[in-house]
Amino acid sequence: MARSTAQRVADALRDRIEDGGLPPGTQLSEEALGRDIGVSRNTLREAFRLLVHESLVVHRLNRGVFVRVLESADVTDIYRVRGALETAGVRAAAGAPRALRAAVTDAVDRAERAAADGDWRGVGSADLAFHRALAALSGSPRIDAAMDRLLAELRLAFHAMPSPRLFHQAFLARNRALAELLEQGAYGSAEAELTTYLDDARQLILDAMREAAT
Repeated sequence: MARSTAQRVADALRDRIEDGGLPPGTQLSEEALGRDIGVSRNTLREAFRLLVHESLVVHRLNRGVFVRVLESADVTDIYRVRGALETAGVRAAAGAPRALRAAVTDAVDRAERAAADGDWRGVGSADLAFHRALAALSGSPRIDAAMDRLLAELRLAFHAMPSPRLFHQAFLARNRALAELLEQGAYGSAEAELTTYLDDARQLILDAMREAAT
């Protein structure tokens, strides 16, 4: 089925939000965006509604539409749900198809290549692909959809980090270690490491948000 114009506009705006072109707190002007993208206000409003449903933007009465600013509680909740979905994937890894298992290692490879090139935004994208691939080991389209939404929200939290390199560099080796544990069939160890990993990542973001607020 062809995607509607509003869906395509929502995709373009989502990309801008995730890439940092529209950082958290930015007001989305119907006039400016309509002129920039070349669509009507009605189409933009429908795209905004789609992004509101994804929790990427918020509509404030009599003020307009803004890119959402995450609170600490949002980050904690995102990581709580991520933990459930990603560990479910690890537990299902033994019976997962070869292609799904290969996607985990492929994402690690991409992150390492991006790091070697100094492309830390690319590292971040590959890192999210890695975690999406972990959850995908469950073989559940509903889990896949839930992860897509969670990871899009998580991009908003990454804006709180003062340096993408400082945040992602520490996890490169841990991604590789997790992938190797899965390849070795050490699923219990992989689940334990993933749980600690997510706790550490969550705390780094919360600490950065706290520092930014002071």
